[in-house]
Amino acid sequence: MKYIIPDSTLFLDIGGVMLSNVWRHKSRQLADEPFNLNSDEMEDRHPVKKKTQIKGKLVLSDYLNRVVFFKKRSLNSDQFREYMVTQTTPNVDMVKFIQQLNAQHTLKIAVFDNEGRVINEYRIKKFQLTQFVDFFISSCFVHYRKPNTDIFCLALDLELVPAEQAVYIDDLKMFVDVAKSLGIRSIQHKNHLSAPEVLATLGLN
Repeated sequence: MKYIIPDSTLFLDIGGVMLSNVWRHKSRQLADEPFNLNSDEMEDRHPVKKKTQIKGKLVLSDYLNRVVFFKKRSLNSDQFREYMVTQTTPNVDMVKFIQQLNAQHTLKIAVFDNEGRVINEYRIKKFQLTQFVDFFISSCFVHYRKPNTDIFCLALDLELVPAEQAVYIDDLKMFVDVAKSLGIRSIQHKNHLSAPEVLATLGLN
């Protein structure tokens, strides 16, 4: 079947859509056993530091010093940093779908996500996202984080596209709702089987 697609820009979340979420509560809990940590202590310190770290205003080494290495540990920060960045896997079927969509149609693809610089850059390079993504608007680069509307407005301004010509895919309903409030056609991602909904939203019949 041959499809005709209007000029559109596709905005994609990384964690929970194309790749697994990384360094969320479950990942931090899993660090307890191999590194002999007290997750309760880490959770008490994580939230405030995270907000500045993912906005690019706190480097990862300072985050680790304040959240993990505020006391003497048996491991070093390089070991822990390696553990953090490797706690990520691709959602292979969804990545393939986006790549196929990009190959078949005239699309601009932008990715933005709430991640710290080290993790974000690792994921972009590791999974070769630059092969099909035109630009990245990550919180660590632009100093805004979702659900702040400024990050969505910045994406529209950079692409010079009106909101109605953009489509946004995210696994979190709150972020989807914020994008919708700006007039961006938005979809809450569940799994790769919901891909036909993306096609319909883009006007593919």
